[in-house]
Formats: sequence, C-alpha cells, structure tokens
Amino acid sequence: MLTKSLGLTTDNVTYDLEDSVTPSQKGNARNQLKQHLSGLTSRPSTISELAVRINAVSTPFALDDLTTLASADRVDAVVVPKVNSAADLTFVTDVLRHVAPARHEEGAKNPIKIIALIESARAVMDLSTICKASPFLSGLIFAAEDFALDLSITRTPSLAEFLYARSAIVTAARSYELPSAIDLVCTSYRGNDGLRTLEEECRGGKAMGFNGKQCIHPGQLETVQRLFAPDIKDVEWAVRITIADEKAAAAGRGAWTLDGKMIDAPVVGKAHAITAKAEQCGVDIQDLRAKWRDQEPE
Repeated sequence: MLTKSLGLTTDNVTYDLEDSVTPSQKGNARNQLKQHLSGLTSRPSTISELAVRINAVSTPFALDDLTTLASADRVDAVVVPKVNSAADLTFVTDVLRHVAPARHEEGAKNPIKIIALIESARAVMDLSTICKASPFLSGLIFAAEDFALDLSITRTPSLAEFLYARSAIVTAARSYELPSAIDLVCTSYRGNDGLRTLEEECRGGKAMGFNGKQCIHPGQLETVQRLFAPDIKDVEWAVRITIADEKAAAAGRGAWTLDGKMIDAPVVGKAHAITAKAEQCGVDIQDLRAKWRDQEPE
C-alpha cells in the first residue's frame, strides 16, 4: 500500500498514523513508514506533497511520531489531528525545531509544514489563536465526523449543520493567508450515486471558498481535481484580463473596461489568482496567452 501510493497523481498524500493504526501497532507502523520515506531518493513528480498524520498531541504517541519522522528528508508536512488550541501547534513547532533544526531555522527554504485538523467546537471558537500559533502552519482541514461527534449532531446530505464551522474555517484561513483550506471527507464514493454526492459536495465546498477536499479513496481523485480546478472559461477570462491589464499599465491607463465592464485592481488580482491555480492544475497558460495576445483594454 505504501509503494502503491507513490503512483498517484495528487497534490498531497498523507500517511495516517492515527485512526488507521491500533494502539498496539503504533510503533511498528511508525517504523515502517520511516523506512518507506527514508528509502525514497526523491518525491514522485506526480505528487506535490508527502505528509504524515501524527497522533493527537494529547496522546502518548505524538512525540514519538514527530521525533521519528521529522528527520526524514521526504516528509513535507505533518497533519496534526484534534487541534483544540494554539498550544497544540506550539508543541509540534518546538519539536520540529529540535529534531530538524536546519529545516526550521529562520530563512530556511524547506521547513516541514503543519496542517491542522479542526474537529471540535473549541477549535472553531479559537481559530484566530490557532492560525497565529506557528510560522509553519500552512492550512486547515475540517474534520466533519469528529466535529459532529463533539456537538452530538448527525451529518445530513445537505451538510447544513456544518455551515457555520466550514465558513469560519475558510474565513480564518483566508484572513491569516494560509495557502490551504481543505473541506470535509465525502464518505460516499461507490457507484453513480456516490459520485453524484461527491460532485455536489465539491461544488458546495468550492463555492464556500475551500480550495481542496480530503479524499479517502483513489477513485475520488479525478472528480475532486476536476471540480476544484478553475473552469476553462474562467481561465480564458483571466488570461484576457491579465493581458489587457499589462497593456493598460504600459499605456499609463489606471482605469479601463473589457466587454463593457469596468476593471479595477480586485478584478485583476482575481484574474492572476485564477491563472496561477490553473498553471498548478496543468493548464498551458502560455498557449492561452498566445491565443489572446491581441486582447486590448477598451
């Protein structure tokens, strides 16, 4: 299974040492994962990030997880479950700095990033301090099942019961300029009904501002990647905006229109964000720029 994971094409592969491993097998799983990661000469080009989901800081396993795996060169990130306060991330940060000091000194180019799982009411109410807890924090993930357990609520197909928490997580991530806000797992993935549910959840999460979604099965990857990638029509619009803006700036024009609509700085900023994400998703932006190279501001 560990070797098979390297054949995926995805932004992130996270190896789970928490819920997937029974207490009696924690040490064995940890050592096997360390051997697997240490044996890699490089990260596969089809995977942007290799991460390890450690055990919660409140357990006796977290310290061993961090001290064993933070020294592996191929670990790009640690996913920290059950983050309830800033103290959880402060602990992880201090251990990372101790175990791999060269990667976490000021100005280091390749620190191990921290991704926090938000799973409780306490965490949602403390998002501000959590987001400021570590310079290595790169994203938040909403863990719906544990959140539902904490609040004694039942997950429904509409996901309406999670609206406040999901909105708070996206808003906090954006407010503190974290690169990632990752939406809840879709537990349905088999058959046409499962894929329809997955598509609905992806569209809903993207509309709320999430820029990714957790997957629990390789069969979910294509759908999630397709629906979270920018629509090609949006990419073409963004390319047209950026080209016209470059020409307007060269002509000293601070205000201009395109297709009869006034274009201002926020619109241009959105266009640049769309093109950057499209490039991450493999879209040939230069080809589109060639197509629209004659685009002129009005």
